[in-house]
Order: sequence, then C-alpha cells, then structure tokens
Amino acid sequence: MHSKRNFKIMWGTNFLVASTMTMIMPFLSLYIETFGTFTDEYVQKWSGLVFGATFITAFLMSPIWGRIADRYGYKPILVLNGFGIALSVLLMGFVQSVEAFFILRLFMGVVTGFIPTSLAFISAQTPKEVAGKTLGTLQMGSVAGTLFGPVLGGLLADSFGFSYTFIIAAVAVSLSAAIVLFFIREDKVVKAKNTHSYSRKTVIAGILHHRLIWNVLLITALIQIGLFSVQPLLSLYVGELTSAANLAFLAGLAFSAAGVGNLLFTRAWGKFGDTYGYEKILYILLFLSVLFIVPQAFVTSLWQLVALRFLFGIAAGGLVPITTAIIRREAPVEVQGELMGYNTSARFLGNIIGPIFGGFVAGWVGISTVFIVTGSLFVVALIVLAYVRKTPEQDFEEVLLEEELHMKTT
Repeated sequence: MHSKRNFKIMWGTNFLVASTMTMIMPFLSLYIETFGTFTDEYVQKWSGLVFGATFITAFLMSPIWGRIADRYGYKPILVLNGFGIALSVLLMGFVQSVEAFFILRLFMGVVTGFIPTSLAFISAQTPKEVAGKTLGTLQMGSVAGTLFGPVLGGLLADSFGFSYTFIIAAVAVSLSAAIVLFFIREDKVVKAKNTHSYSRKTVIAGILHHRLIWNVLLITALIQIGLFSVQPLLSLYVGELTSAANLAFLAGLAFSAAGVGNLLFTRAWGKFGDTYGYEKILYILLFLSVLFIVPQAFVTSLWQLVALRFLFGIAAGGLVPITTAIIRREAPVEVQGELMGYNTSARFLGNIIGPIFGGFVAGWVGISTVFIVTGSLFVVALIVLAYVRKTPEQDFEEVLLEEELHMKTT
C-alpha cells in the first residue's frame, strides 16, 4: 500500500487545485466588464450565472464520475479532471464574450470532480476507524487553497492582467494532474467472488430506502445551502457595518475568518468523530453552527462579525469530513465511489440553491435576516439527525440486495 505517500500528494494537489478554482473569484465581475460596455445590472446578472454554472454541471456529473471510479479506479478520474480543469481555465483567458465564458464555466463543472474524487480515493484507502481524522486533515489542503486562492488571484490580476492569471492558474492545475499521473500509486482492488455489480437504478433506490444515508445527503444539502446563502451578501453586510474606505479588504477579512476557523479545527473534529461517533459529533457541530450564525444578524460592529465568523468556521470545519466519513462507513466497496458522488452532488445542489435562497431572503426582509433563516436550516438538519438516531440501524448492502430482488420480481 502507498497510502501515506498518496495522502501527502493529494493534500498538496488539493491545495493547488482549490487555489486555482478560487483565483478568479475576486475579479469575476471585472473580467466580464472587459467584454464590452454593459450596465451594472447586466454585469451582476451574468456574474451570478457564471459563478453558479460550474455547480450545475458538477451536480449532474458527480455520481457519474463516482460510478466510473468504482469500475476503473480513482487515478484515471483524477488525471482526467485535473487536465480538464486546466484546459477550461486556460481557454477562459482567451474568451471574447460573456456567453463563451459561461459555456467554459459549464464545461469546468463537468470536470470539477478532482477534490471530491480525492476525498473518495483517500477514504477508500483509509481504515474506517480513522476516516474522520484523515478526511479532516485532507480537507485542510483544499480549505487552505480556498483561503490563499482569492488573494493570489487578485495580486496576479493586478500585476499581470486577467488573461495571464488564467494561464498561470492552468499551469498550476496541469502540474497537479501531472503529479497525480506520475507519482500516485493506486492498488488494484481485487473483487471477491460474491461481489455484486449494482445498477444505477438499484443504488438510487437503496439510498432512498436507507434512512441514515438518505438523511445524511439531505443534511449535507442543508449545510451547503446554509453556508452559501450568506457568502455572496457578506461584502454588502460589511458595508452596512462600516463606512471605511478599504471595504474590499474588510469584506475579505470577514470572509476569511470562517476559513481560518475551519482550517484550524477540521482535523480535530474528524478525530473526535473517530473516537466518540460521527453522528454524535455531527449533532454537536450543527448545534454550534446555530449558536454562532444566528447572532451574526444582530452585530453592531465589524469586529463582532469577524469574531462570530471565526467561531462559525470552527464548527463548520467538521461538517464535510464527518458527513463524508459516515458515507464511507456505510458504503459497500462496490458502490463507494458512486455513493461519494451522490454526497458531492448534494453539496453542489446546496451551492446552487444557497446564493439564490440568500438573495431572495435578503431582497424580501434584509440581509441580517439571512443569518436567522440560515440558522433555522441547521435546526432542521438537527431535527432530521435526531430522528435518524432514534430509528433502527440498517445495513446498506442488505438494502441494496432487497431493492435488486424487488426490481427483478416486479
């Protein structure tokens, strides 16, 4: 086994890919403005569409990549996704219209499975009893990249211009894909004689009839809706709290505070999950999320918001590795990649709904109310988890076999 070496490589490549994926965020609307003379309304509309396009196709493709990985291995998917992202980013540097930019962002979503696939890849090599700690540590790479990317992207755009920034980003992702291609070692999984090959229809039916997995996917979507409903509005909210000239920097500070809290504690939460049980730790994290996000609606100064964002980031840092570890624990090896794909799709669905939901609430009753409504989503997730913990346990493999038999007899 090459698990330790693979883990170190995936941590580094996740950092590079996450940095690249977030590099263009600071100048997205500015880049659209270079295509012509547009109204502010036009730029804002297309900024939202271009931002969300990637999540739409990623939502559709994640289970497909997972199913392919179950059959052919994770390494080919990582390499294909890495070079695919690099190509789409490179071409973005040469587009001349917002429509072409939008289409490339859609294509980027098709191949955006690098980080989720790396989670599934490392998870498959990790013993179940330490999955939370390992996945939490791996997530630190992508979180660090997400924090570093926007800053680096802004600096590069100011120094070299937008087009060269896309080229530099494409080179960085190509390097990640090349590292995976030449240095990752994936041991071939020898399937047992009684191994089943489940159809996609059977897997979906199994998910719908397995209370824990179905509700974990629901909780995952609710978490992402909660996280993303606030993000696009944060700079506007900071503008309401302060009249300082360096608004962009202060908005970035408020945004990054949650990421720093996330980065510092994500590994620890995973370790706690391994020790005390994933459902118990997930319950605590959801409770803390409510505790730290709702007061953000009532802050009167920027430092209060930054402090609460940091505390919220501490709680939110454990949500992805813990939910992923639950899926890892429940999934039979034959469908592990596919199940991870559905979990990723649930996250992308939340990423799509979140900004739209947050924008609707903010337009209707104000930005501060978004924090309260978001808190209520975490409360719903808490109630769902409490319900699931009281129901009898189910073996997912047995559920799959029952669904397969049911389909054959009907």
